[in-house]
Amino acid sequence: MRGGRRKLPVLAEISGPAPGETRAWSLRRADLEALAGLQRGLDDHRAVLVVGEEGMAGAIALASAASAAGRRTALVECDLARPRLAVELGLSPAPGLHEYLRWEATAAEILQPLVLAGPAARGATDPLVCVVGGRPAADAATLVNLESFRHALAKLRAGYDLTVLIGPPLEIVRGAPEVVAADADAVLAAVSPKGLSGQARRLLRAQLRRLPAETLGAIVVEPD
Repeated sequence: MRGGRRKLPVLAEISGPAPGETRAWSLRRADLEALAGLQRGLDDHRAVLVVGEEGMAGAIALASAASAAGRRTALVECDLARPRLAVELGLSPAPGLHEYLRWEATAAEILQPLVLAGPAARGATDPLVCVVGGRPAADAATLVNLESFRHALAKLRAGYDLTVLIGPPLEIVRGAPEVVAADADAVLAAVSPKGLSGQARRLLRAQLRRLPAETLGAIVVEPD
């Protein structure tokens, strides 16, 4: 969706995590089935940016489902100002993308494998590879605009079937979201049901129109 007033299509509806629950290795069977059709639509996309109020949950679910479907998948946190993927998944908080972009860590040092469990584990042939944000950065937009970020994404494209990027907050008027989207093949919005109604929907559409990559549609994350 670039410009115009075309309705944002809902591509999948999944259940959100309960408070304190970690979802990457325990996706419900219903969520995997809901994401199956979306997976087929991403066959020609190597890097997908997930943004929105439920961007973290949507990106984790998408990457986990892709891995469960047998695709070699990387999950990369691009919100360097407020990194929280490590806490969400119980991973080491550093080194991460921030340290890599500052030449403080190598590519091998920032890749953290996550073994899926439950229904998602049955089709997975490789662990889900995660790259956390690292320590919080005050200059997040500047970091993702470095050539080293584009180089890192190019290496991930070459090494994985799908790279899922967890986007910076869309509330930032200018900066990081646009820069990250420029290196993605497509964008998905992950929102609560309220995010697709009324003023919230209009705001979301305006924010998505700022991004240079095509928005394919929305993943709706239902309260658990």
